[in-house]
Amino acid sequence: MATEDKNRATAAAILPLVGGAANVSSIAHCMTRLRLGLHDRSLIQDDALKAVPAVMGVVDDDTYQIVLGPGTVARVTPEFEKLVEEGRASAPEPATTVTADELASQGAEMKAARKAKNATPFKLFLRRIANIFVPLIPALIGCGIIAGLNGLLVNLGWLTSVTPALAAMASGFMALIAVFVGYNTAKEFGGTPILGGAVAAIIVFPGVANIEAFGQKLSPGQGGVLGALGAAVLAVYVEKWCRRWVPEALDVLVTPTLTVLVSGLVTIFGLMYVAGEVSTAIGTFADWLLSNGGAGAGLVLGGFFLPLVMLGLHQALIPIHTTLIEQQGYTVLLPILAMAGAGQVGAAIAVFFRLPRNESIRRTIKSALPAGFLGVGEPLIYGVSLPLGRPFITACVGGAFGGAFVGFFNQLGDAVGSTAIGPSGWALFPLLDGNHGLGPTIAIYAGGLVVGYLAGFVATYFFGFSKDLLTEFNVSQEPAASPATATAAGTPAPVTGPDPLEKTPAGV
Repeated sequence: MATEDKNRATAAAILPLVGGAANVSSIAHCMTRLRLGLHDRSLIQDDALKAVPAVMGVVDDDTYQIVLGPGTVARVTPEFEKLVEEGRASAPEPATTVTADELASQGAEMKAARKAKNATPFKLFLRRIANIFVPLIPALIGCGIIAGLNGLLVNLGWLTSVTPALAAMASGFMALIAVFVGYNTAKEFGGTPILGGAVAAIIVFPGVANIEAFGQKLSPGQGGVLGALGAAVLAVYVEKWCRRWVPEALDVLVTPTLTVLVSGLVTIFGLMYVAGEVSTAIGTFADWLLSNGGAGAGLVLGGFFLPLVMLGLHQALIPIHTTLIEQQGYTVLLPILAMAGAGQVGAAIAVFFRLPRNESIRRTIKSALPAGFLGVGEPLIYGVSLPLGRPFITACVGGAFGGAFVGFFNQLGDAVGSTAIGPSGWALFPLLDGNHGLGPTIAIYAGGLVVGYLAGFVATYFFGFSKDLLTEFNVSQEPAASPATATAAGTPAPVTGPDPLEKTPAGV
């Protein structure tokens, strides 16, 4: 089957299972998930959706999220949008009349029910931060891979006439990343995006080197993405104030002028210095943590990353990763956090061997392992380890040992970093960078993965199952089994947690 036909077939299989075109209110996608706004979630057929071959799992959050995996989701989403448009165009007029008040009331109730469980101020703030940085990930990945290729060619002395061009391609985006952060920040906080970008552009303008603040000369890029974030947020508040008080006749002239002027002055004479100090402190602390904490720091970071993902708190790391990449050219935290995925893979392999009679779980593991090796761990987490309980804990143990391995070499002076955020597992190899050349960096990261696989496997195989758990789950799936029995026997539970990879950087 042609690729286009396959993607359209996947979209066509999904659409009726989410209530049809009339039930879809919004469509978007991140790196791995098709995100749908739905009018009535009672129309969703979860079990049938999970049975679609291309579907790895589902997440019931603010939006209804269908896990398709990297690459696939970017191809299926346009086909899904076409089908929804076609369905709406051919749909007959509704036979019943609903008043505007009734419709508004129903919509408000559904929206309130949908957001109630995850609407804590802190989680909403983290979600906003993720919405600012996640759209930048494709450019970070592309430029990071080009940077790695360029570094390899420079070290080998090959294609010397081409490497300067590759360096320009790899560095151009990072030189202006503050502008993109400012644009996305203003958009996310309800301002005019281009004004946010304009204010953030001040930070990277070479002319700021002639300006003095707090007794020091400023340098272009000082404050980086954190300064851009703060400058754009300030611009949004100034703009909103202007919209309230400036007469409409003057709004088109006065509002953008005052927005750039006021927030620009505060950025130059305050935010750039303060954000620069914070950015420097982040880089210094990360270096100090791994130089002194080494294996212990890696143990904690690798072991607790999966629980952070479950709570949705991993999104707080995105600005830190981006700041480190901007400062040092790579983030030393991501390869350590990626070990959580290695522990998950090892744990899943152990479950496969410990439950030889449970065909359902073994099928899930066999289908999800390739994605797990590439750093997409959601099918294994939500379909295997988390429903079983103990194997999720032993997967964290595997991640801790892998993180300790990479952290130990950091303590010895061999920094292992990633030039971009997003990928994990084997997919991270093209993005690796370090302070002692590509060969040692790849070897250390690969060693960490092997340690994570082995530790996750051993911990799960010997300590992941109690006798009662084995008795309950190591049984054959009989066709005549009742739904309750089938669930108890190991049918993967629906995915209901927060988004562990979008927004994420270090997918597991």
